[in-house]
Amino acid sequence: MIKPLLPQVLARKTQRAHSIYSPKLSIYLLVTCVFIFVLFHIHSLRTPLSPSSLAPSSTSWTILQNWQSLIINTTLILKNYTNQIDSIALKLQQSVTFLPLIDLRYADTAQEGQTWFMSSMNDTYEKGEVQHQQFPSNSSKGRLLCIKGQDNHDGARNSYALAWPEALPKSATLMKGLTYISNNHYDYDNLWHGLSAMVPFVAWHIKNDCATPKQWILYHWGELRYTMGSWLKNLMEATYSGTLNIQTFEGFGDDEPVCFEKAVVMRHNVGGLSSEKLIKVFDLIRCKARIYCKVSLDSNVDGRIGMTILTRRGTRSFRNESEMVRIFSGECRKVKGCRLVVAPSNNLTFCEQVQLMSSTDILISPHGAQLANLFLMDRNSSVMEFFPKGWLKLAGVGQFVFQWMASWSGMKHRGTWHDPDGAHCPFSEDDRRCMTLYKKGTIGYNETHFATWGRNVLNEVRRLKLEGGSQGRLNSSHGCICA
Repeated sequence: MIKPLLPQVLARKTQRAHSIYSPKLSIYLLVTCVFIFVLFHIHSLRTPLSPSSLAPSSTSWTILQNWQSLIINTTLILKNYTNQIDSIALKLQQSVTFLPLIDLRYADTAQEGQTWFMSSMNDTYEKGEVQHQQFPSNSSKGRLLCIKGQDNHDGARNSYALAWPEALPKSATLMKGLTYISNNHYDYDNLWHGLSAMVPFVAWHIKNDCATPKQWILYHWGELRYTMGSWLKNLMEATYSGTLNIQTFEGFGDDEPVCFEKAVVMRHNVGGLSSEKLIKVFDLIRCKARIYCKVSLDSNVDGRIGMTILTRRGTRSFRNESEMVRIFSGECRKVKGCRLVVAPSNNLTFCEQVQLMSSTDILISPHGAQLANLFLMDRNSSVMEFFPKGWLKLAGVGQFVFQWMASWSGMKHRGTWHDPDGAHCPFSEDDRRCMTLYKKGTIGYNETHFATWGRNVLNEVRRLKLEGGSQGRLNSSHGCICA
């Protein structure tokens, strides 16, 4: 993989200058002012006097000597102060302590309280807001975050430290602008996991006057990552209205620290965000994605009902796709204005997905990453989710993620169906070893149940449409927030 050489690296030597507000500069300015003041008075003493006062004056000569003595003493004092400040700055610079980015002592309790990523730092938390760290801030006592190391296999070999702006570590590069730093326990290619890692940054973006990052740094368990999945990348570029600059640290040595003028760190995904804040986040992402893909923001409230069957191939696919289509198309035909679309989830471009979801009021889909698109529908749209045999007992909390996402984004999750039939497991049904078999399972159908279920959802959606209960394409009259 080719890692682009960033402009920051090319110009990094020029970026290592101390802050213009350093104490040393203040002293230099003071010295300059004193000298200007003294020279002014010397000039006054040497100005020709009136004829009546041309006689030599011992008083004037004494004043001049006093000023010369004052200049010498002031210079010595200021030089002493400068040396002391230099010594203090050097001590501060040498006292910067780098700690492992991943603290293995907390490997078994990474999700409890503190995290093993930057374990010495506490999060900032306000009720209903996303948990995060910000540098510099009151909690960091005005210090900047610095990172060292680019290991992409062992996060314990990368390190972090805090440093005063006037005393950055030796050979450090100051990276200008706002930097987003993400640590993800999963990966940035999976639609669900990647989106969960990005949502808190969007929440912070909204709360902080739509501040936009100049660069992103991605970690997985403290291991550096250089890319994110194309779907997620397109979504973030749409949300932030520009190309994502993912930092690769190309050209930096392993022992060469990089410090950040301003940094925001997220390590708990959506932890702490209230339902109200989550809905606001997804409203923004949805709105920006539709603008990015040139999809109309006008609300779909004219009575049309879009029903979409989103299909998969391989695991968790429908065993008899044609029967699924027959059952739900039959119910759709009974409702005025209903239109059924069958779409594969594996070969749609990002904007084709945005367009499809924008015209969907009822989404019918197997459990899987493709359901991460559900927030792109209008608010109050409906989701019907399907599982293979065995998942209800053995899949754990992961099977509920799209129910959570529906709630977060203002959708209505209309329930799930778990296929009672499937591959035979030689162990008891609640034996964890069976999950290996059930993970590869496909989904059958139950005509009576599906017809009744589809009919009920269609009637409820139609009722909402007629009553104008759909929120429509939010902010259509005002545009997106952070536009």
